[in-house]
Amino acid sequence: MRIKDALAPNPNPHSIVNPEYLSHGTLECFSLKESRRFYEEFLGFECARHGKTSMVIRCGMKFHIVCLESGDKLHPCHVDNHWGIDVGSPEEVDRIWKAANEVKDTYGIRQIFDAVKQHGCYSFYLEDRDHNWWEFQYYDGIQAEDLFDFGDRFDDSGAPKTDA
Repeated sequence: MRIKDALAPNPNPHSIVNPEYLSHGTLECFSLKESRRFYEEFLGFECARHGKTSMVIRCGMKFHIVCLESGDKLHPCHVDNHWGIDVGSPEEVDRIWKAANEVKDTYGIRQIFDAVKQHGCYSFYLEDRDHNWWEFQYYDGIQAEDLFDFGDRFDDSGAPKTDA
């Protein structure tokens, strides 16, 4: 399948930017060497170091994350600023939660929240050695599609929309 065949249509054809797709984001780490080990061995990501203080990581899609080595200048993230990883079943969420607790010292995992049902998913959050947060979730459907298919449920003030 060509990537253009998998893309959602541009809903704003008159916008200033006519984007094809969201290609990348960034996160920080203390050490590329230590973080790479976590990304490859724990998360199962593909990594490629393309600079003295940077590498790219990805999982299954053309979207990638640029990992920047910041050392002591790193800016810790809050759990609300996290990366979501979808898995195939609630049992897989539980398996990963158990494994994370077993190997947290090996990979420098700072915090692991309990798995819960929230926002239509079964998931848990994990804070890595670099203060980046990861959500491991199971959603019975295709969340990326459903969230947009539902459309706006709140107006610009944050008030719930009502059918008129």
